[in-house]
Amino acid sequence: MARGQLRIYLGAAPGVGKTYAMLEEAHRRAERGTDVAIGFVETHGRKHTAAMLGDLEIIPRRTVRYRGAEFTEMDLDAVLARRPEVAVVDELAHTNVPGSRHPKRWQDVQELLDAGIDVLSTVNIQHLESLNDVVRQITRVPQRETVPDEIVRRAEQVELVDMTPEALRRRMAHGNIYPPDKIDAALGNYFRVGNLTALRELALLWLADKVDDQLDRYRTEHRIGETWEARERVVVALTGGPEGETLIRRAARIAARTKGADLLAVHVARSDGLVGTDPAALAMQRVLVESLGGTYHQVMGTDVPAALLDFARGVNATQIVLGASRRGRIAQILSRGVGVTTVALSGPIDVHLVTHEQVGRGRRPPGVLSVLSQWRRLAGFGLALLGLPLLTYALRLFADDLSLASDLLLFLVAVIGVALVGGLWPALLAAAGASVLLNFYFTPPLDTLDISGRENLLALVVFFVVAVAVSGVVDTAARRSREAARASADAQTLAVVAGSVLRGARPLEALLERLRETFGLRAVSLLERVPDAPPGPDLPRDPSAWRVAASVGAEPCGTPAGGEVEVRADDTLSLVLCGRVLDAADRRIVEAFAAQAALALRQERLAQEAATARPLAEADRMRTALLAAVSHDLRTPLASAKAAVTSLRSAEVEFETADRDELLATADESLDRLGQLVANLLDMSRLQAGVLGLSVVPVGLEEVVPKALDELGEVARSVRVSLPARLPAVRADPGLLERVVVNLVANAVRFSPPEKPPLVTGSEYGGQVELRVIDQGPGIPEEEWPKVFLPFQRLGDRTNHAGVGLGLALSRGLAEAMRGSLVPEETPGGGLTMVLSLPAADETDGGGGG
Repeated sequence: MARGQLRIYLGAAPGVGKTYAMLEEAHRRAERGTDVAIGFVETHGRKHTAAMLGDLEIIPRRTVRYRGAEFTEMDLDAVLARRPEVAVVDELAHTNVPGSRHPKRWQDVQELLDAGIDVLSTVNIQHLESLNDVVRQITRVPQRETVPDEIVRRAEQVELVDMTPEALRRRMAHGNIYPPDKIDAALGNYFRVGNLTALRELALLWLADKVDDQLDRYRTEHRIGETWEARERVVVALTGGPEGETLIRRAARIAARTKGADLLAVHVARSDGLVGTDPAALAMQRVLVESLGGTYHQVMGTDVPAALLDFARGVNATQIVLGASRRGRIAQILSRGVGVTTVALSGPIDVHLVTHEQVGRGRRPPGVLSVLSQWRRLAGFGLALLGLPLLTYALRLFADDLSLASDLLLFLVAVIGVALVGGLWPALLAAAGASVLLNFYFTPPLDTLDISGRENLLALVVFFVVAVAVSGVVDTAARRSREAARASADAQTLAVVAGSVLRGARPLEALLERLRETFGLRAVSLLERVPDAPPGPDLPRDPSAWRVAASVGAEPCGTPAGGEVEVRADDTLSLVLCGRVLDAADRRIVEAFAAQAALALRQERLAQEAATARPLAEADRMRTALLAAVSHDLRTPLASAKAAVTSLRSAEVEFETADRDELLATADESLDRLGQLVANLLDMSRLQAGVLGLSVVPVGLEEVVPKALDELGEVARSVRVSLPARLPAVRADPGLLERVVVNLVANAVRFSPPEKPPLVTGSEYGGQVELRVIDQGPGIPEEEWPKVFLPFQRLGDRTNHAGVGLGLALSRGLAEAMRGSLVPEETPGGGLTMVLSLPAADETDGGGGG
């Protein structure tokens, strides 16, 4: 069975017309004779969308009952049984009510596709998982419902339903998106022009990336190797040389000239791994590339220009930035070099050869001349000077039994042995000396440097050439073997250090400690130069010019001059090693660590600054919220009471009895509000001080809930109550419990839409009685739940008309004082459920005190 195809209508914001466009496509397919059925479409009360349903077949939804409330969801089994050719399923990111087959609607859609049914669906850009935090940062509105990006990317078709911010706001103002009572709030918050513009850009860029992936897939499937300039991509080639930073910044400027251009840095490593690049320089250059918004890549290849161009064509690059050759003139005459070869083979890709200060200064791979120790080279010269005469003496003893060919072979073995021990230069000396000894002692006429026959002359010449060539090959192989072993050890060291840093709570200290252990050092210090320290020759020895940013080990150094090795991490940081001097190869590894240490220090300081700023910001927020809320909550009832009393005392106006009663009622209500505010503040202070008095007795929720609703008055008339008849009583303070219920119901009423009033239910489980206050309002993201219990917190409120924000904080404190708990839960279908849990009273319990 062929899998169904998914077509998604993507929008930047609610109201752009995704569902409308999806239904238009459904009608088009139905008119062409396709069997189309609607599995689930949410019109949100929009008449134009509802009208588009027309005569399309609608599969009835199934009703799900969850915690005393009823919800409707798509009937997946009914859609599978009906088996239309095309199913219309709205809101791909929707969360299903608990008890459904799948937690998410996109999983329902996957089952339909697996059954061979094509699906039309919709999703907004804010519901994509990868953009969830970005959208929250832009709009300040968290999104609880998300869908994995991969699900949308795998869709056969993704169509953007686009609309300018101005047109969308006009549609909102005309009442085509939200009800009239929500238009002003929406236009002033989520639907601001800046928000809509940013969301639109996100949608366009995300879709452009998907189109780019489709283009890459098409080019791969059709084996298209040439570059298609659909988007600017600038590739900068790095060698680890000192010119790298210049090339990176030049490439970044080139990429910045085109909106949306990509910057990619690539280092081509020889497949034998033996080219002497500087890992420290590459590490620093990688940090620079990533700080400029680019990406770093490393590829292997024996032919550097070919590998570079293969990478560039693979990423569909349009431009390559290369540094001009550092080789000398003679080397450039003998070989064209990477830059010239790349230009010749680049085809349609533009190649920029950038000049720099290192042009023509030559290039010598680091460490080539220092692979063998001085002792090894001296041993090679000694072996050549002593071994060849001894070999000559031994061969003279058997001169009658050996021919010239045998002598040549034995001397060749001696030269190879010298190359293995001392390297190239001792081997060259041995080759020259062996030629002289062979000529004098073993080539007729003997005991003279004259050569009688041409064949003998040819044999000696060939011997010398072969000896030199073999010496070079052996020396190169031995050196590269040692370099490979060194590279393997370095890589293992880097891997161990990286693992210890990642596992450590303090990355910088872990890095320095691992460095100290690896190289057997007494101490390692990361020193930072004081900003106002005067430059000069005494700067490395001036203790007042440096401060220790981090250190490990005993007796760390306080100045760069106090250690055996100093490695500069950047312009102000130096890594100082105490204990022993490192060789050049070890120093290259330490330079890589120094770059990472500087980065770790910056990250630690940013984290410390954030941690320091967080309590200050929280205290400032609390102070601002308290002043704003309390000032309003004190001012409003006081102003109302004063206005009523002043009017009653006025001798200029004669009030009717009804008017007088209304003014007295206003004053009484205002003073009650003021008293409630003061009581909440006092109770919160008593809770925090631990001096709140309780009188815990068995009390039934069927008694407390009606009293709480009566206290709330008219606003609570629509609240639905569904308490089981045999619900056990709870152990609580009746007065405090009533105040908790009042706060919870008032909060639910405040955020519930008029057509969906709150629901109060109860249940008993495991000796605990749970009272649930359920609303179907906007809800609160799970990560924001702890904030609603902070004093003076009115999460989601935009004005100061919602109270001082002590309700939920005080309610939780009172619940915990009565040995209960108050926790939030998500209401299925949207909204917030507050669950008050209290210990059930024993049937024999006759009361008590607390």
